[in-house]
Amino acid sequence: MNKNVWIVIAAFNEAHSVPKVVKELQKAGYQNVVAIDDGSKDKTSDALTKTHATVLEHVINRGQGAALKTGIDYALEQGADIIVTYDADGQHRLEDLPVIIQPVADERADITFGSRFLKKTRVPLMRKILLKGSILVLRAFYGLPMTDAHNGFRALSRKAAQKINITADRMAHASEFVEETRRLGLRYKEIPVTIRYTEESLRRGHGSFRQAFKILYTMLVKRFFLR
Repeated sequence: MNKNVWIVIAAFNEAHSVPKVVKELQKAGYQNVVAIDDGSKDKTSDALTKTHATVLEHVINRGQGAALKTGIDYALEQGADIIVTYDADGQHRLEDLPVIIQPVADERADITFGSRFLKKTRVPLMRKILLKGSILVLRAFYGLPMTDAHNGFRALSRKAAQKINITADRMAHASEFVEETRRLGLRYKEIPVTIRYTEESLRRGHGSFRQAFKILYTMLVKRFFLR
Protein backbone atom coordinates (compact mmCIF):
# COMPACT_ATOMS: atom_id res chain seq x y z
CA MET A 1 0.00 0.00 0.00
CA ASN A 2 1.75 3.12 -1.28
CA LYS A 3 0.28 5.39 1.37
CA ASN A 4 1.73 7.35 4.27
CA VAL A 5 -0.23 5.76 7.15
CA TRP A 6 -0.05 7.16 10.68
CA ILE A 7 -1.43 5.49 13.80
CA VAL A 8 -2.62 7.86 16.54
CA ILE A 9 -2.87 6.53 20.11
CA ALA A 10 -4.24 8.49 23.07
CA ALA A 11 -2.87 7.18 26.37
CA PHE A 12 -3.76 8.04 29.96
CA ASN A 13 -2.10 5.99 32.70
CA GLU A 14 -1.34 3.19 30.23
CA ALA A 15 2.31 2.52 31.14
CA HIS A 16 1.60 -1.20 31.36
CA SER A 17 -0.26 -1.72 28.09
CA VAL A 18 0.64 0.96 25.54
CA PRO A 19 4.29 -0.09 24.92
CA LYS A 20 3.06 -3.57 23.96
CA VAL A 21 0.52 -2.05 21.58
CA VAL A 22 3.12 0.19 19.93
CA LYS A 23 5.70 -2.59 19.56
CA GLU A 24 3.09 -4.89 18.03
CA LEU A 25 2.24 -2.22 15.45
CA GLN A 26 5.88 -1.54 14.63
CA LYS A 27 6.69 -5.23 14.31
CA ALA A 28 3.89 -5.46 11.72
CA GLY A 29 5.44 -2.62 9.72
CA TYR A 30 3.45 0.39 10.98
CA GLN A 31 6.40 2.62 11.81
CA ASN A 32 4.56 5.95 11.90
CA VAL A 33 3.04 5.84 15.37
CA VAL A 34 2.34 8.95 17.43
CA ALA A 35 1.30 8.39 21.06
CA ILE A 36 -0.09 11.20 23.18
CA ASP A 37 0.47 10.97 26.92
CA ASP A 38 -2.62 12.81 28.13
CA GLY A 39 -1.32 14.05 31.49
CA SER A 40 -0.70 10.58 32.93
CA LYS A 41 0.25 10.20 36.58
CA ASP A 42 2.12 6.95 36.04
CA LYS A 43 5.19 6.42 33.84
CA THR A 44 3.39 6.27 30.49
CA SER A 45 5.81 8.68 28.79
CA ASP A 46 8.86 6.87 30.17
CA ALA A 47 7.47 3.57 28.93
CA LEU A 48 6.82 5.01 25.48
CA THR A 49 10.34 6.40 25.11
CA LYS A 50 11.54 2.79 25.04
CA THR A 51 9.64 2.33 21.77
CA HIS A 52 10.29 4.12 18.50
CA ALA A 53 6.99 5.98 18.60
CA THR A 54 6.75 9.75 18.47
CA VAL A 55 5.64 10.79 21.95
CA LEU A 56 3.68 13.99 22.57
CA GLU A 57 2.65 15.08 26.05
CA HIS A 58 -0.23 17.05 27.52
CA VAL A 59 0.84 18.72 30.76
CA ILE A 60 -2.61 18.06 32.23
CA ASN A 61 -5.25 15.45 31.49
CA ARG A 62 -7.51 16.98 28.84
CA GLY A 63 -9.38 13.88 27.69
CA GLN A 64 -9.25 11.37 24.87
CA GLY A 65 -10.83 13.69 22.32
CA ALA A 66 -8.21 16.39 22.89
CA ALA A 67 -5.40 13.83 22.79
CA LEU A 68 -6.60 12.39 19.49
CA LYS A 69 -6.89 15.87 18.00
CA THR A 70 -3.29 16.61 19.03
CA GLY A 71 -2.16 13.38 17.37
CA ILE A 72 -4.22 13.88 14.21
CA ASP A 73 -2.90 17.43 13.78
CA TYR A 74 0.65 16.15 14.19
CA ALA A 75 0.12 13.35 11.66
CA LEU A 76 -1.26 15.85 9.15
CA GLU A 77 1.83 18.02 9.64
CA GLN A 78 3.95 14.95 8.82
CA GLY A 79 2.13 14.49 5.52
CA ALA A 80 -0.13 11.58 6.49
CA ASP A 81 -2.35 10.23 3.72
CA ILE A 82 -4.33 8.02 6.10
CA ILE A 83 -4.74 8.39 9.88
CA VAL A 84 -5.91 5.55 12.12
CA THR A 85 -7.09 6.10 15.69
CA TYR A 86 -6.18 3.11 17.84
CA ASP A 87 -6.77 2.38 21.53
CA ALA A 88 -3.88 2.16 24.00
CA ASP A 89 -5.26 -0.68 26.11
CA GLY A 90 -4.85 -3.53 23.63
CA GLN A 91 -8.54 -3.89 22.77
CA HIS A 92 -7.97 -3.58 19.03
CA ARG A 93 -6.54 -6.38 16.93
CA LEU A 94 -3.64 -5.93 14.53
CA GLU A 95 -5.37 -8.28 12.06
CA ASP A 96 -8.21 -5.77 11.60
CA LEU A 97 -5.94 -2.88 10.60
CA PRO A 98 -5.56 -3.68 6.86
CA VAL A 99 -9.30 -4.23 6.56
CA ILE A 100 -10.18 -0.90 8.14
CA ILE A 101 -7.53 0.98 6.12
CA GLN A 102 -8.18 -0.53 2.68
CA PRO A 103 -11.44 1.28 1.73
CA VAL A 104 -9.78 4.61 2.51
CA ALA A 105 -6.61 3.65 0.63
CA ASP A 106 -8.73 2.62 -2.37
CA GLU A 107 -10.65 5.92 -2.14
CA ARG A 108 -13.93 4.05 -1.69
CA ALA A 109 -14.51 5.83 1.63
CA ASP A 110 -13.36 9.03 3.32
CA ILE A 111 -13.67 7.47 6.77
CA THR A 112 -14.17 3.95 8.10
CA PHE A 113 -15.62 3.05 11.50
CA GLY A 114 -14.91 -0.22 13.26
CA SER A 115 -18.03 -2.06 14.42
CA ARG A 116 -17.97 -4.83 17.02
CA PHE A 117 -21.59 -5.65 16.22
CA LEU A 118 -20.89 -6.63 12.60
CA LYS A 119 -18.70 -9.42 13.94
CA LYS A 120 -19.52 -11.93 16.67
CA THR A 121 -17.85 -10.16 19.56
CA ARG A 122 -18.95 -11.12 23.06
CA VAL A 123 -19.80 -7.78 24.63
CA PRO A 124 -20.48 -7.58 28.40
CA LEU A 125 -24.22 -7.13 28.97
CA MET A 126 -24.21 -3.66 30.60
CA ARG A 127 -21.83 -2.31 28.00
CA LYS A 128 -23.96 -3.80 25.24
CA ILE A 129 -27.07 -2.07 26.62
CA LEU A 130 -25.28 1.30 26.76
CA LEU A 131 -23.83 0.92 23.27
CA LYS A 132 -27.14 -0.11 21.74
CA GLY A 133 -28.80 2.87 23.41
CA SER A 134 -26.10 5.16 22.07
CA ILE A 135 -26.71 3.86 18.55
CA LEU A 136 -30.38 4.89 18.78
CA VAL A 137 -29.39 8.35 20.04
CA LEU A 138 -26.92 8.83 17.18
CA ARG A 139 -29.51 7.81 14.62
CA ALA A 140 -32.02 10.23 16.12
CA PHE A 141 -29.50 13.09 16.17
CA TYR A 142 -27.63 12.58 12.91
CA GLY A 143 -29.66 10.16 10.79
CA LEU A 144 -26.78 7.79 10.06
CA PRO A 145 -27.60 4.06 10.39
CA MET A 146 -24.52 3.19 12.45
CA THR A 147 -24.26 -0.18 14.20
CA ASP A 148 -21.57 0.80 16.74
CA ALA A 149 -21.64 4.17 18.43
CA HIS A 150 -18.39 4.52 20.35
CA ASN A 151 -15.71 2.34 18.81
CA GLY A 152 -12.33 4.09 18.91
CA PHE A 153 -11.03 2.16 15.89
CA ARG A 154 -11.38 4.27 12.75
CA ALA A 155 -9.41 5.34 9.66
CA LEU A 156 -9.56 8.76 8.03
CA SER A 157 -8.35 10.01 4.69
CA ARG A 158 -6.22 13.15 4.73
CA LYS A 159 -9.18 15.13 3.35
CA ALA A 160 -11.51 13.88 6.09
CA ALA A 161 -8.94 14.53 8.85
CA GLN A 162 -8.45 18.09 7.61
CA LYS A 163 -12.18 18.83 7.47
CA ILE A 164 -13.51 17.10 10.59
CA ASN A 165 -13.70 19.52 13.51
CA ILE A 166 -13.38 17.77 16.87
CA THR A 167 -14.23 20.14 19.73
CA ALA A 168 -15.13 17.71 22.55
CA ASP A 169 -12.08 17.10 24.71
CA ARG A 170 -13.47 13.98 26.37
CA MET A 171 -15.46 10.93 25.29
CA ALA A 172 -18.16 12.83 23.37
CA HIS A 173 -15.61 13.19 20.56
CA ALA A 174 -16.71 9.76 19.27
CA SER A 175 -20.17 11.17 18.54
CA GLU A 176 -18.57 14.19 16.87
CA PHE A 177 -16.85 11.96 14.32
CA VAL A 178 -20.30 10.70 13.32
CA GLU A 179 -21.83 14.18 13.38
CA GLU A 180 -19.06 15.61 11.21
CA THR A 181 -19.34 12.72 8.77
CA ARG A 182 -22.99 13.60 8.19
CA ARG A 183 -22.45 17.38 8.18
CA LEU A 184 -19.64 17.21 5.64
CA GLY A 185 -21.27 14.55 3.50
CA LEU A 186 -18.27 12.25 3.83
CA ARG A 187 -18.38 8.75 2.36
CA TYR A 188 -18.19 6.25 5.18
CA LYS A 189 -18.13 2.50 5.71
CA GLU A 190 -18.49 0.38 8.81
CA ILE A 191 -15.95 -2.42 9.09
CA PRO A 192 -16.41 -5.59 11.18
CA VAL A 193 -13.76 -5.71 13.93
CA THR A 194 -13.23 -7.76 17.06
CA ILE A 195 -12.78 -6.07 20.42
CA ARG A 196 -10.62 -7.91 22.95
CA TYR A 197 -12.20 -7.36 26.36
CA THR A 198 -9.89 -7.95 29.29
CA GLU A 199 -10.40 -7.45 33.00
CA GLU A 200 -8.16 -4.38 32.85
CA SER A 201 -9.91 -2.79 29.87
CA LEU A 202 -13.32 -3.36 31.45
CA ARG A 203 -12.17 -1.84 34.73
CA ARG A 204 -10.73 1.23 33.01
CA GLY A 205 -13.31 1.44 30.26
CA HIS A 206 -15.79 4.22 29.56
CA GLY A 207 -18.93 2.11 29.47
CA SER A 208 -20.67 3.46 32.59
CA PHE A 209 -24.11 5.03 32.77
CA ARG A 210 -22.52 8.14 34.26
CA GLN A 211 -20.21 8.48 31.27
CA ALA A 212 -23.10 7.88 28.88
CA PHE A 213 -25.13 10.69 30.45
CA LYS A 214 -22.13 13.02 30.24
CA ILE A 215 -21.81 12.30 26.53
CA LEU A 216 -25.55 12.79 25.96
CA TYR A 217 -25.46 16.08 27.87
CA THR A 218 -22.55 17.32 25.75
CA MET A 219 -24.39 16.37 22.55
CA LEU A 220 -27.56 18.16 23.67
CA VAL A 221 -25.73 21.34 24.64
CA LYS A 222 -23.84 21.45 21.36
CA ARG A 223 -26.93 20.74 19.27
CA PHE A 224 -29.39 23.16 20.89
CA PHE A 225 -27.30 25.89 22.53
CA LEU A 226 -24.04 26.22 20.61
CA ARG A 227 -25.44 26.58 17.09
